[in-house]
Amino acid sequence: MRFAIPLSVFILIVGLLAYGLRLDPKNVPSPLIGKPAPAFSLAKLDAPQLYLAKNDLLGQVWVLNVWASWCVSCRAEHEIITRLSALNLAPVIGLNYKDDPDDARRWLQQFGDPYTASIMDADGRVGIDWGVYGVPETFIIDKDGLIKYKHIGPVTHESLETEVLPVLLELTS
Repeated sequence: MRFAIPLSVFILIVGLLAYGLRLDPKNVPSPLIGKPAPAFSLAKLDAPQLYLAKNDLLGQVWVLNVWASWCVSCRAEHEIITRLSALNLAPVIGLNYKDDPDDARRWLQQFGDPYTASIMDADGRVGIDWGVYGVPETFIIDKDGLIKYKHIGPVTHESLETEVLPVLLELTS
């Protein structure tokens, strides 16, 4: 009996660890799915005197891609975001996260600008409102301004085909 309680606790801990190891670390459920996208009004990267707000995008399906020039994974994802943008299924808005605007503009000049617009979140407050864990992250927002999908990490060719495009096609058809 003296060993039954410690043995039970040990078995419980091993069971929880075994369960945790089977989970996909990229599959972090967002509490924002199905809820209104957080409000924002941010300066455009290419024209800081102009602002883009969430309300400007209501009535259309759109994609928000959180990126930064200092983000190595964003570079890996850039080709896929460019391809997504070229499909013209929905405007792709870039949320430039905690970045120097000059560095961000140089990055887009060097690698190409796939965004309908890029807006600057210099202090990361809008990213926090959106529940951003890190860059890159991609969201799909419907015509009513509800978040329908969130992808954490770089969008790959596979995730574009199996996750992102099916959601966009469903929302735009």
